[in-house]
Amino acid sequence: MKNRRSFIKEVALGTSGVLMSQSAFPNIIVNRPKDRIGVALLGLGYYSKNLLAPALQLTRHCELKGIVTGTPSKMGEWQKEFGLADKNIYSYDTLDEIADNPDIDVVYVVVPPFRHKEFTVRLANLGKHVWCEKPMAMTETECQTMIDACQKNKVQLTIGYRMQHEPNTRELIRMGKEQVFGAVKFVTANAGFKAGWTGWEDDWKMDKSKGGGALYDMGVYSLNAARYATSEEPIAVLAQERTDEPGRFERADETTMFQLEFPSGALANCMTSFGMNINELTVNAEKGWYRLEPFQSYSGVKGRTSKGTLIDLYIENQQATQMDNDSLSIMHGSAIRVPGIEGLRDIRVVDAIHKSVKEGRRVVL
Repeated sequence: MKNRRSFIKEVALGTSGVLMSQSAFPNIIVNRPKDRIGVALLGLGYYSKNLLAPALQLTRHCELKGIVTGTPSKMGEWQKEFGLADKNIYSYDTLDEIADNPDIDVVYVVVPPFRHKEFTVRLANLGKHVWCEKPMAMTETECQTMIDACQKNKVQLTIGYRMQHEPNTRELIRMGKEQVFGAVKFVTANAGFKAGWTGWEDDWKMDKSKGGGALYDMGVYSLNAARYATSEEPIAVLAQERTDEPGRFERADETTMFQLEFPSGALANCMTSFGMNINELTVNAEKGWYRLEPFQSYSGVKGRTSKGTLIDLYIENQQATQMDNDSLSIMHGSAIRVPGIEGLRDIRVVDAIHKSVKEGRRVVL
């Protein structure tokens, strides 16, 4: 029979198949799982500064541990405000050093969409999990490259569709899947706002080649909503563009309208715009309807049904809930609510919408 000393040695060397608690043998060092996921924000623009960073102060399962920026002047400001360690501050040039930093488990990519593929692949190769803001990328091919890189490096890739973590949206999805009002027949999904920011001439959101324009920025809300409301993938699309300010919208779409056909026969009529305030999701089914209005705001999402039932579930912070859910997926190795394939499926339709607009015809997917 092995004595206690030889048994402990085997456990420490990993040659024994028996797992023992640390309390049984206090001298054995056991790597305990983290109780919080370390997050670094890559790209420190409006969304990171005004929404993600504040939300990370409310999360229970993750915390802001680092930043990555292409603007050195922002480093000191962020470090002071959030108490970040010197070793957790990175520029785009020094990003590769993050591979050896155990404080940071996941990097949230919050740069313009034309750089999503570049940074996602780079981070995956460094062994870090990636949260990528929507839209996932510029093309379906780019999306697939991102998915492949994360799978190859055995890291998670999650797309920042916060609405799929929002409880009122989850209730709408449930009603569709369970056919509470019968089979879904027709969906209306409109998402947009009146773009009036200053300095718009130089803003990437006004440049389609960088992921700007109404379709990339807001249209994915409408598109994703049509898909999760029907629980189906579109089989055909017909799209049109229009503008009331051609001088202003030379490089990006102001308003895009698209109609989606689904295998069940359900239809969706969607609109997205930088020229008007629109924010509605309505589902018409065989035996009634249900709607969220607003459906994609940062707060206050609520709705009702044709039976007069209110859809008004409380949530403290959408981004905090999203990041906590995604952190739990990393901690437990569990299913991701919005994996990379979800972003790819939207961009596949975006590609078809662009083709439909260009060729002026219905495109089969």
